[in-house]
Amino acid sequence: ADESYYSPAGGRQSAAIHLCAGGGAGGSGRPSSGSHPTRLQLPRAWPLPPWGHGITCWVALYAVEALPTCPFSCKCDSRSLEVDCSGLGLTTVPPDVPAATRTLLLLNNKLSALPSWAFANLSSLQRLDLSNNFLDQLPHSIFGDLTNLTELQLRNNSIRTLDRDLLRHAPLLRHLDLSINGLAQLPPGLFDGLLALRSLSLRSNRLQNLDRLTFEPLANLQLLQVGDNPWECDCNLREFKHWMEWFSYRGGRLDQLACTLPKELRGKDMRMVPMEMFNYCSQLEDENSSAGLDIPGPPCTKASPEPAKPKPGVEPEPEPSTACPQKQRHRPASVRRAMGTVIIAGVVCGIVCIMMVVAAAYGCIYASLMAKYHRELKKRQPLMGDPEGEHEDQKQISSVA
Repeated sequence: ADESYYSPAGGRQSAAIHLCAGGGAGGSGRPSSGSHPTRLQLPRAWPLPPWGHGITCWVALYAVEALPTCPFSCKCDSRSLEVDCSGLGLTTVPPDVPAATRTLLLLNNKLSALPSWAFANLSSLQRLDLSNNFLDQLPHSIFGDLTNLTELQLRNNSIRTLDRDLLRHAPLLRHLDLSINGLAQLPPGLFDGLLALRSLSLRSNRLQNLDRLTFEPLANLQLLQVGDNPWECDCNLREFKHWMEWFSYRGGRLDQLACTLPKELRGKDMRMVPMEMFNYCSQLEDENSSAGLDIPGPPCTKASPEPAKPKPGVEPEPEPSTACPQKQRHRPASVRRAMGTVIIAGVVCGIVCIMMVVAAAYGCIYASLMAKYHRELKKRQPLMGDPEGEHEDQKQISSVA
């Protein structure tokens, strides 16, 4: 059964035709010279009536059609359930790929456009390689039946845009390669639901900035490749820089993100750019928000006064709202930077405390030594006599003389 799973369709059909032609009823059960071998032979000890040969023929043909076939010119492996159609110059996906296939290799072909049903009924497929083709756009439902897909290779194509629902039905996806394409941006929500994704490659595209919210659902991501893109290290990339620092802090691997613009940061890794250089972004946001307020409104009050009762027969005029807008809380810029600040502050405070303890101990020791010195000095003064009295006696003797 394993050998016939991926055997060429023509060989099995020829074997069935040979059986119907005379290899089943009363025959030797062996194919003629030059024909394909068959496994649908009947034992020689079973004689068939004339009407039994027709039934056997129909059963054989039905069995041949029911068995899966290997696409023409493709290489198939019955053990790993792999179909290798790479390097054949294909312009369309073979329609007769067996439904139980787990690996389908279509790299190095001439595929430029794929219909939405190209991979229909391949629910067992786990690995799909479409690298080195000419694909420029993918239908949003092309991977809708690939619920068991774990690896998707789209490297070296001409893909410019991606639909946000492209990977919605592939929750088990672990490896995704979108490198060497023409992607200028990623739609928000593209990676929603890909909790199992481990590695993602976006190298050699046209990406200039990325949105932090696009990558936040990737909680189990371990490897991210974003090099060789024309990154603009401006305010639009500030939030993604925060996410990159958090990603590196939790152990994720990230290649170099070299800035292209502005000129002052050209060639410098975005992760090495200090956050102080983005302080002007907050100032610009404040200026833009204040510039948008053209019409001055009433002052913001926490407790609005009670509205006056309208007079009967007079419709009340609508009053402007004086509700205070809630100020959005500032999100921490970087967990890694905050932890570093806390550690440095703790070290400095510890050093200051140690210095204060040492100074207090030194003062106590000095005070005790000085007190002891004064006590010893007072004890020695009666023994030494009064030097001032002796000096006065010497003056009196000299005056008498």
